[in-house]
Amino acid sequence: MPVKRLQDEGFTVTAWYMNPNIQPLMEYLRRREAAEECAARLGIELICQDDTWDLVGWLRSVAGRDLPPQRCAWCCSSRMQAAVAYARAHGYAHVSSSLLYSRYQPHDVIRAAGEHAAAAEDAPLSEGPRFVYRDFRTDWQAGIDFSKEWGVYRQPYCGCVYSEAERYDKKLQRLIKKS
Repeated sequence: MPVKRLQDEGFTVTAWYMNPNIQPLMEYLRRREAAEECAARLGIELICQDDTWDLVGWLRSVAGRDLPPQRCAWCCSSRMQAAVAYARAHGYAHVSSSLLYSRYQPHDVIRAAGEHAAAAEDAPLSEGPRFVYRDFRTDWQAGIDFSKEWGVYRQPYCGCVYSEAERYDKKLQRLIKKS
């Protein structure tokens, strides 16, 4: 699990929950609740920036990029830019992403977005934050085991309505064939 790995390396971890891409709202709230539970169990601070959730605004922003990989690259990039800006504004020296835990996320895109966002800010790199890349996919099974042991919700799709549709499209296609 990313938090435990980073703690083992000596980092003090603060989680930042800012996910305007998660839809519908009930899914956002369910994941937020799971993040709160995990943060409490891991003994870390969780900062939730709920005022960024804006379904219409997010859909407008992604318009014209509604197919992967453009949509996913834009989503990763916009969120990494926001994370770096928040980290810099609040004095954090490092930033990383829990997206790096998923076997289904484009690691090269996330890494490039994080490195670009950290380098693109106006302040000198020495003032932080630095992007910390780790391939947390090696902890995939441990994360599954922890979530089962703790009874924590595990998300079935990336987050946006497009990814939800892609996740369940095979089921719909089977129903269509039966009709």
